[in-house]
Amino acid sequence: MKDKLLIVDDEKNIREGLQKALTLDGYDVMLASDGREALDRIEEGDIDLVITDLKMPRLSGEELMKDALENYPYLPIIILTGHGTIENAVDAMRNGAYDFITKPLNIDKLSLIVKRALENSSLKRQNRELLNQLKKKYSFENIIGKSTPMKKVFEIVELVAPSRANVLIYGESGTGKEMIADAIHHNSPRRDKPYVKVHCAALPETLLESELFGHEKGAFTGAIMRKRGRFELASLGTIFLDEIGEISLKTQVKLLRVIQEREFERVGGEHPVKVDVRIISATNKNLKEEIERGNFREDLYYRLNVVSIHVPPLRDKKDDIPLMVHKFIEDFSRENNKEIEGITNGALKSLMSYKWPGNVRELRNVIESIVVLTKSKVITEQDLPPDILSKDERSYLKLPAGVNLGEAEKRLILFTLENTGGNKTKASEILRIGRKTLHRKLAEYGMS
Repeated sequence: MKDKLLIVDDEKNIREGLQKALTLDGYDVMLASDGREALDRIEEGDIDLVITDLKMPRLSGEELMKDALENYPYLPIIILTGHGTIENAVDAMRNGAYDFITKPLNIDKLSLIVKRALENSSLKRQNRELLNQLKKKYSFENIIGKSTPMKKVFEIVELVAPSRANVLIYGESGTGKEMIADAIHHNSPRRDKPYVKVHCAALPETLLESELFGHEKGAFTGAIMRKRGRFELASLGTIFLDEIGEISLKTQVKLLRVIQEREFERVGGEHPVKVDVRIISATNKNLKEEIERGNFREDLYYRLNVVSIHVPPLRDKKDDIPLMVHKFIEDFSRENNKEIEGITNGALKSLMSYKWPGNVRELRNVIESIVVLTKSKVITEQDLPPDILSKDERSYLKLPAGVNLGEAEKRLILFTLENTGGNKTKASEILRIGRKTLHRKLAEYGMS
């Protein structure tokens, strides 16, 4: 569908001339002879961009812009101004105008400004829509996703959370297994009871048993007093055993007893301790293969795996990447006092093409780094780490055979500007030319 522009000017020749020129650029162009007529047209709700003169009868360009932006804050407005009113145009930009252009008009320059304004507006609109989607239906306990695999995960979480069943969560590292465990506990009847987490791989075997089940005073060297274990601390609540595939066979025997009999003995103890604990466990290993190798007890596996949830890797749910990227940009911009409006389609396409071996954790770290380091308000492909931009994923400029050197240079400059979101500093760095040279070249093309 064509973008719809509104030209507002009390001079008939100017507004009709602009209508003819911009229609040739592929836009649907509407006309208004003053600010009041323009405001009525905007309130109909389908205008994508406004080009308005400053001095007009009934309602000036400044008053039109103020009234329009109150109800349509993302509507780009370009000011037309004579040399005597440039100061007013600058004030208008401070108050929300996208840009201004002086009369007599340079149509090529205006076309470029219109194109960039519409792209910028589209970017803001997409960002806003994605964030609204996140708030409405694509976020579950801070877990983001609208892809089919994630919808299945959400459905299982909603069904299993109210139950007493033990849950086994499996998937690659960095997929967010712990967040799924958090969601199950916080949506369960045990939400107000203890929630204890144990990262089994982080503890040596000699300490893990004591951490899980506690110990009595004098049970071993250094045991100077009785210590309650994690199971005892989690009684009436939930315990999350991360990387369950790392525990030893000896500890597996004691864990099996806790599940079957709901009791255990502290290390060095003689009396059983009764507990009522729901167990959520997670692993990035294939436990069935570990059973065949003799590394994991089959009876324990089935006790833990009453309900299983597979968290898919990021490469299998790429539809979720735009949602995650926009959410991470918003979060890290706020944390770092940055004003980043969004990300270009080219950069987003590169992120979606990458394989993400580190899954969501890697994506999150990449976006945080970009937000901290970028100097722009819009993230472009040039902000992405080199390993994400493989040769097959880069954008290329294709030139027809027989094109002359001057035309090739012009296309390369404009292509680079487009891929940097109009950022002249970045474009000049990529092209390895000075900013003055870039401005001179653009002036030669009528696009300064």
